[in-house]
Amino acid sequence: MIPRTELSWQSQSWQEQLINIIRDPKELCRELAIDVDALKGSYPALCKANDDFQVRVPRSYLQRIERGNLNDPLLLQVLPSAAELINAPGYVTDPLAEAAATQAPGIIQKYHGRALLMLTSACAIHCRYCFRRHFPYENHRQSRHEWQESLDRIARDTSLNEIILSGGDPLTLADAYLAEFVEHLEAISHIKTLRIHTRLPIVIPDRVNPELLTWLRRGRLNKVMVLHANHANEINNCVRSACRSLRDAGVTLLNQAVLLRGINNSVSSLATLSHRLFESGVLPYYLHVLDKVQGVQHFDLPRPEALKLHKQLQTQLPGYLVPRLSHELAGAPNKIILS
Repeated sequence: MIPRTELSWQSQSWQEQLINIIRDPKELCRELAIDVDALKGSYPALCKANDDFQVRVPRSYLQRIERGNLNDPLLLQVLPSAAELINAPGYVTDPLAEAAATQAPGIIQKYHGRALLMLTSACAIHCRYCFRRHFPYENHRQSRHEWQESLDRIARDTSLNEIILSGGDPLTLADAYLAEFVEHLEAISHIKTLRIHTRLPIVIPDRVNPELLTWLRRGRLNKVMVLHANHANEINNCVRSACRSLRDAGVTLLNQAVLLRGINNSVSSLATLSHRLFESGVLPYYLHVLDKVQGVQHFDLPRPEALKLHKQLQTQLPGYLVPRLSHELAGAPNKIILS
């Protein structure tokens, strides 16, 4: 393994950066010059929260976090908290009832015309508010032979026109594997659009490499990539360059953010995020109200506060830069647009 020096990650491939992520909260604090003693009695609970959902932070993302600042909005997205151990009423392990929407191992269909494929359980970063932090990925692992069964199922369902690659993060997979899989989708005539949900271009911009761009350019499918940035500080020059390359490859870029207390719950934060996304060629698309997954209640905002914030945001931005405030309701036929 390549030594984890402060600068070595810059010369690593995206695969090496993915391997050499930070996986320990003590190492995360040390790298950011945060005194563990400053966490006082919360550190043991922090470690327990980490046992339940392990820290994963790429070093390229780490460089965007302000050293010594426990309230940095990027740090708060990745540092475990004692609050995660609280079992708050109404917060459950499967808030979107994805178990009920599972059509077969690896295939989730909640809405008409599109199906979601769980290609992997791996992520480059563990966001502490993740709605799939309790997801039973072990029930969705599939071999290449089993993926052929999934493809056959998609081919038989002519009501489908869009396939969504999710996980985990599908871009943690090798380009050769993804290109082969997409070729099989291309052969299914009623599939028109390929949508990829990923955080990789944000947290490891080097993932946008020539191999990825080559297979994205190929084929007849419309390619849509839904990125996930919650704060303007996540978007640096490397991310902008990655987004430009994706746009040049013909990919439509959208962003979905999650409304998070202490991270982006202000008009100025959300407006700056929208401007920075648009400067990078990404259209702000959704602003999600937090899914009520167990362990994330400290990030949540009361609904009236969320609505007021979004209404104020509309006065500060042109319409095309205002993300739709939305909520996903288990069993509903579509996302609920709140404002």
